[in-house]
This record gives sequence, structure tokens and C-alpha cells, in this order.
Amino acid sequence: MVGVILCALAVFIAIGVLTTISGISPRMPKMKKPSVRNREVSDQGEIVEAIATWTENLRDTIAASAGLEQAIFATENFAPRAIAEPVRRLVAGLRYGTFEDALRRFADDVAHPTCDFVVAALVTASVHQTRDLAQLLTHLSECARSECHLYMRIWVSRARMRTAIRIISGAVITFILGLLLLNSAYLTPFMSVEGMLVMVCIVSAFVFALLSLHKMSNIRVPARFLAGRHTRELL
Repeated sequence: MVGVILCALAVFIAIGVLTTISGISPRMPKMKKPSVRNREVSDQGEIVEAIATWTENLRDTIAASAGLEQAIFATENFAPRAIAEPVRRLVAGLRYGTFEDALRRFADDVAHPTCDFVVAALVTASVHQTRDLAQLLTHLSECARSECHLYMRIWVSRARMRTAIRIISGAVITFILGLLLLNSAYLTPFMSVEGMLVMVCIVSAFVFALLSLHKMSNIRVPARFLAGRHTRELL
């Protein structure tokens, strides 16, 4: 009986470790694509870096005496891989629709607050003929680079935390299996009802600690402010 309970304990701990380390969720997302809050930190950093690169390319093209729409067309073939498909859809939307609608759909496709800032700047520039658009895009790209560096530091911190979880969990599982194989008499008190209740409390506390560590390692991204019709349909 003790062996069965301890094996179940080891299984629960192993499942908790694997869930925490790999970030597997028991619920499948209902959306067709992951939202901003469901993305991993590495995905967030890749998206932000791609937005920064595309913004810099757009700024440099505009500085070469090109119009705003022509500059967007020119970035289609050199868009970063993370946002290449949204940029292609943006160019297609500019050819067959209005400028503002195409940019809003582009923001919905990328689905990131940093992209919303860039889109808002471009829409404002097209409506009010902003003179310092290049300087504004430079500032936005610098902010995106800083955000990307932040995601990198968070990713490193999460890697350290996950390593600590592996070490702690491995030590606990090894200790339990060692007691089971080498000194099973030591675990005789857990055969009583009170002992089983204590064991359940220990397992619950350990799993709760794992889930708390996983929650602490997550990052909360600010909500988007350019959620258009396309985004509301997905939600």
C-alpha cells in the first residue's frame, strides 16, 4: 500500500515538473491563432524584434524620398520572417482597400501592442501629414528593441527557474524512491489514515509550489488598444 501511494506521489510530482517546465496547458485554446497573452516569452521577443526591424526598414525607405504606401510596398520582399505573412497581406490590402483598413488588419494579424503603436503612427501620419514621421518611427523602433532585450532577460530568468525546479524535483523523487527501496519500514506510519492525510497535504503543497513558480515566471503583456473587427470575431 505504501509503495502504491509513493509511486502515485512520484507520478504526480513528475507530471507537475513536466507541466511546469514545458508550459503544457490542459486546456486547448479556442482561437485559431495564439493571442498575445498566450504566447511564450521567446515568441514575444521574436515578434517584437521583427516589428522593430520592419519599422527601421520602413523609416529608411521613407528617408529615401519614397511615399508612405510605396515604402510599405518596398518592405514586402524584405520583411522579417515572423511577420512576413502579415506584411504580404498588408500590401495586398493596400492594393485593393483603404490605407487605414489595411493597417488595422495588419495590426490584428500581428496581434501585439508594439505593432499597434506603429500602426497608430502610420495612420496618424497619413491623415494629418506628420512631418517628423521618420523620427517617430526611430523612437518606436528603439522602444521595440528595448522591449526585445527585456524579453531576453525574462527568458534567461525563466531558464534559471526551470533548472532549479528540475533539481529540486529530481532530489525529492530520488529521496522518495530511495526510502521505498532501502528503508520501507521508515514509511510505515503513512499506512494509517492520518499518515495518508499528511501525505496528501505534502503532495498538494509541492504541486502548488510548482504551479506558483511557473506563474511567477510568466510575463503579462499589456492589452492591445487597436482591436478591430477581425480580432473581435476571433474572440
